[in-house]
Amino acid sequence: MANTDDDRRPKYQRIADSLREAIQSGEYGPGDRLPGENDLMATYGVARMTARQALSVLRDEGVAEARKGAGVFVRAFRPLRRRGIQRLSQERWGNGRSIWSADIEDRALEVDQVTVSEEVAPDRIGAVLDLAEDETVCVRRRRFVLDGKPVLLSTSYLPASVVAGSAITQEDTGPGGTYARLAELGYKPAHFREEIRSRMPSKDEAAQLGMSAGTPVVLVCRTAFTDEGRPVEINEMTLDAASYILEYDFDA
Repeated sequence: MANTDDDRRPKYQRIADSLREAIQSGEYGPGDRLPGENDLMATYGVARMTARQALSVLRDEGVAEARKGAGVFVRAFRPLRRRGIQRLSQERWGNGRSIWSADIEDRALEVDQVTVSEEVAPDRIGAVLDLAEDETVCVRRRRFVLDGKPVLLSTSYLPASVVAGSAITQEDTGPGGTYARLAELGYKPAHFREEIRSRMPSKDEAAQLGMSAGTPVVLVCRTAFTDEGRPVEINEMTLDAASYILEYDFDA
């Protein structure tokens, strides 16, 4: 009898597929320990390296996570559904709500590692914000932690000449955040542009986000424009790809 395509797949991939199906069927739930290398060796009659590769596939996909000295477990963190359009609505930040309120529902969000500084604008930032050479920007850096899990690193750049003396230069920008404060300053955001790409994380990014080996990051660069078309903020975000679902819901 001829081999099927599945039979020709590497053994470690077939084992990973079997484990993934068991997770999807509910045989293994969030937080459950998966069979270890010795278990897989005995069940499938494979070498330790093959069993290790099978578990690595699930870790790299973000389906499972390794816990030092304890084994490999089904990932318990529920991915965050990022509603890319609704979250930026003026009805949200204009009424004093965080744009994150569109995404997190009743989950616990913490913002840490917050720093605010005034720096000379990097060339790529100055070009987009249409700044003069050596003109400075207000730089806001922070990390977002959801249900105890770091999910996003964010760095915002705003013209220092626009935000000087405002709450935007403080760690806490107040109700509605940066966009509500820009509106009060006469620079209300009326249009947003987001550019999205993906790559593997740097060592520092992986450490700050507590990422499993092999997991990529999603890079989102958002520019906010006034009604006159003036760019007033650039926000460069680094997302743990395994922690997010990017949702875009719009009419035809």
